[in-house]
Amino acid sequence: MLHKNYSLSLHDLPSEGKTILLTDQKIWLEPLTEFSMACQILDPIRAEVHVLSVDGGVMVRGNIKATISQPCDRCCQETTNHINHSFEDFESAQPDQQLDESRIYFEHGIPWLDVAAICWEEFVLALPPNPLCRPDCLGLCPHCGTNLNNGSCHCDQTELDPRMALFRNLKLKK
Repeated sequence: MLHKNYSLSLHDLPSEGKTILLTDQKIWLEPLTEFSMACQILDPIRAEVHVLSVDGGVMVRGNIKATISQPCDRCCQETTNHINHSFEDFESAQPDQQLDESRIYFEHGIPWLDVAAICWEEFVLALPPNPLCRPDCLGLCPHCGTNLNNGSCHCDQTELDPRMALFRNLKLKK
């Protein structure tokens, strides 16, 4: 998804670079909906990005701050995560090289950088891969679905997983 409203002409980039502040929540909400991601934004996401021209392209340095809610990977309870993610990327602006169309594009021979696309990618990289409500989360009972953090269930815990039957009689030689 191209964000022309958040694109920067690399042709007009000052020698000291340019700092851009992204606070428009559509940058984050539209892709979250499009990709059906189980993530809710609790506080507005804020990204501050500095773009500096270097040989052959641009250096992009930034920071993304957010407070989000995601389901716990073990018990499915909503858990709050605070993101404070700093990043640094180099983007090539050579028209003869294979370019990532979602970040740098050319219009009338002028390279443009989609700053919002870079921030979206960095935001996704900053999300916890396995969010937990707490480090010692016990998860759900595989039989009845009871949240084991709230107490034990009355399921027979001696039942063994039938998929492991092949390994029950396995003996290891020393």
